[in-house]
Amino acid sequence: MALDLLKKVDFGKGLFAIEKVALIYNLLTSILILFLYQEMDHPMRMIIERIAIAALTIALMYLYRLYPCKLAAFIRTAVQMALLSYWYPDTFEFNRVFPNLDHLFASAEQWLFGCQPAIEFSAAMPQLWASEPFNLGYFFYYPMMLIIILWYFINRFELLEKVAFVIVASFFIYYFIYIFVPVAGPQFYFPAIGEVNLAKGIFPAIGDYFHHNYQLLPDNAYEHGFFYQLVENSQQVGERPTAAFPSSHVGISTILMIMAWRGSKKLFACLMPFYLLLCCATVYIQAHYLIDAIAGFISAFVLYVVVTWMFKRWFASKFFGEEAEI
Repeated sequence: MALDLLKKVDFGKGLFAIEKVALIYNLLTSILILFLYQEMDHPMRMIIERIAIAALTIALMYLYRLYPCKLAAFIRTAVQMALLSYWYPDTFEFNRVFPNLDHLFASAEQWLFGCQPAIEFSAAMPQLWASEPFNLGYFFYYPMMLIIILWYFINRFELLEKVAFVIVASFFIYYFIYIFVPVAGPQFYFPAIGEVNLAKGIFPAIGDYFHHNYQLLPDNAYEHGFFYQLVENSQQVGERPTAAFPSSHVGISTILMIMAWRGSKKLFACLMPFYLLLCCATVYIQAHYLIDAIAGFISAFVLYVVVTWMFKRWFASKFFGEEAEI
């Protein structure tokens, strides 16, 4: 296995598809920073960070030229996927400049379902036997992504670039939506409007509230366990009042399941329980409105088709060949 990792492969001397789309997103958001410069909190730091990320990407490309092997290719791919943890909270720096839209989504939720499913769901199943599996599912989001990437790296290496591109490009499309559709989700919006308004079904507009404030719901109605604490800790570190609509947790995990199905039916079957728990958990832990989850599921199939077409049309490299399909 070690020798196989060091086996030389020729991806070409240029940028990988995943790096190209990351640099495009980097450039477009840099231009947006310049337009919003006066309204943003730390635009110069954001620009410097983007320059550093671009420099890292170019440096990895040149290092790869010294020894083009499978391991080096995987490292380049892994670095861009790891940077998603930077790009996600970065959307908050943009969308808090725009008026918050949660009141529209909470009102639509109330009109469609006659209640707030994010509140009712966890209240109906507060027991530990329910809360722990749902929190496990939510926590499994990034491990699921890693499992899919590793499976293709080990079993279908010729598809690695395409799989990584579809995942990362889909993320960036979601991130663009989050920038211009500032919806924070129940766990941020409900504390902002207060329990009295929530109980009366009143959902006021809060304008630029999140430009200066953001705090999660202080607690949840269900019993807490080990996986709840893992999710809670991760949210305290990296969560921001952003990225609620559509749910990228549901959208990306659905895309991952499509990849699992096309790669290995056994892998698909093994991941299915975690996928179902994850989709339910987005509402159960009050990270999303139910309409966010529904939109995430539908958008996944649209994105999969569009981004796969983008890869074949503009980004496919000679190494993988056009016959490779996922």
